[in-house]
Amino acid sequence: MESNIKPKLIDSDMERIIHQAFGSRVVETKELTDGWANSAYAIITSDDREVILKAAPFKGTKMMRYEASLMRTEVEALRLFDNSGTLPVPKVLTYDDTYTLINAEYFIMERLSGVPYNKIKETLSQEEKDAIEFELGVYSRLINEVQGEKFGYFLQQESWSDSWAEAFQRMIRGVLADSRDAGVELPAGDTVIESEIERHLDALHEVDQPRLVHWDLWDGNVFVEHGKITGLIDFERAIWGDPLMEVYFGRFNRSVGFSRGYGLAVATQNQQRRRVMYDFYLDLILWIECTFRQYENKDHWNWARNNLAEGWECLLAIGRD
Repeated sequence: MESNIKPKLIDSDMERIIHQAFGSRVVETKELTDGWANSAYAIITSDDREVILKAAPFKGTKMMRYEASLMRTEVEALRLFDNSGTLPVPKVLTYDDTYTLINAEYFIMERLSGVPYNKIKETLSQEEKDAIEFELGVYSRLINEVQGEKFGYFLQQESWSDSWAEAFQRMIRGVLADSRDAGVELPAGDTVIESEIERHLDALHEVDQPRLVHWDLWDGNVFVEHGKITGLIDFERAIWGDPLMEVYFGRFNRSVGFSRGYGLAVATQNQQRRRVMYDFYLDLILWIECTFRQYENKDHWNWARNNLAEGWECLLAIGRD
């Protein structure tokens, strides 16, 4: 997805970065265009390394509040699971937030084998998809078994709280503030939206232990080869929160295979209320970020607007049956 915040690196940028990291030269590069905010390049070096270079938006780029410390979050989460050996994640080879070589944070990681699941999903049988999604459920549960001390964004201590309901309210208010900053029209006023969220806060009180949530584990961030998951990427939006925030519990990705692998499905009334709130929170972000990032694909703008309207209607309806 092309946007106006993705940094474009030139050959000399990559040469300097690779030389500093490995003392070698760049032999071949290929831009990976699937990312929506960061730039990524597959690089082969003169000492036969195959690596991925990922660069954050240039310093000073206007971002949404929840996006503070995104790249450091990804690096720290990848290192956490690489050190534990519990998940198939790429090893982080170097991370630089000094802005000395380029005017952006960047890191280099090893290149995974396989392809993103979304690239091949439609070519697979239902049995093959069920097997992959079962495995994804198992890995998601392993991620969520990591416990934190506070609720909130992974590294944003100012967002942390002992209460999940309070932390989630702060997250909603931050996104609403982003919409005001950018002049984005929402389906209702801030006061009405906050009031509707408050109507369901009692359901959030069931969540009493902060758990690590990937929160962006959609099919494009799952690498697959020969019917098996070979890697999980893009931990940059990690949260200490409710495991039900994971993408595959959402309205777009309900999967019997995933639920079986994880050992949980959205079943109770309060679980359904929580999940509708989480869907709406993501719906807000997907619409508001269109203005921040100025996506070239206007079809996506239309989809995001309509998706938010649908999410708002779901929030209004839940609990009123």
